[in-house]
Amino acid sequence: MQPLIIAFQLLTRLPIPFAVEQSGKNRGYSILFYPLVGATIGGLLMLLALLLEGQPVTLQAALLLTLWVGLTGGLHLDGLADSADAWVGGLGDREKMLAIMKEPTSGPMGVTAIVLVLIVKWSALEALLEEGRLLLLIWSPLLARTLLITLFQTTIYLRKGGMGESLADNIPDRIAWLLQLSVVGVALMAGLHGAVILLYLGGALFYRWLVVRQLGGITGDVAGAMVEKMEVLLLLLMVLIQPRILG
Repeated sequence: MQPLIIAFQLLTRLPIPFAVEQSGKNRGYSILFYPLVGATIGGLLMLLALLLEGQPVTLQAALLLTLWVGLTGGLHLDGLADSADAWVGGLGDREKMLAIMKEPTSGPMGVTAIVLVLIVKWSALEALLEEGRLLLLIWSPLLARTLLITLFQTTIYLRKGGMGESLADNIPDRIAWLLQLSVVGVALMAGLHGAVILLYLGGALFYRWLVVRQLGGITGDVAGAMVEKMEVLLLLLMVLIQPRILG
């Protein structure tokens, strides 16, 4: 149970007042519960959407987005802001980019990135609500957090001695890969089109390629930024691509 608690305590602001041992093994195994954390967030979004049914769609989308951000405490938005600042301010210099990501404040590019991501999320949520496709709300947070497993398994973690390095070094690889394949299989059976998933995974691979090309590995901020970007990407694919494929 300790890895499960670590996963929820790290990735959400849900009140879980239990002390756990922050060992390397517990941290490594905690990543196996990231998809469950995503499914919980998505499930709560679906529940709120059902409770708000009949209200103005714009208001529904705004409240859903507020809950979404509140459940995570803006954790991944912070990583998005830091990464955006580093990407622009670092001017391609690896050490400068890493230094910018450690700064506690956000610059104009970080704020701009947050605003743009939230606008796109709000618009996509509104579109899904208008079309009555509430069941799809679960997949954006779920798959984005599943991709964190892939990112940590396949990419060097750059911050030495930190929690991220401890986590990456202790992931049970075989179980983790089976879990990821299972999540993708369930997504296909639940109605996400194969073309949508392929485009989505292609976007994740492209993001990883860019990060490795610029930095040579990942940090916690890079991982958080990926969650936000992958959530947005899947929302866009579900709104713009899936309906056209299904006719």
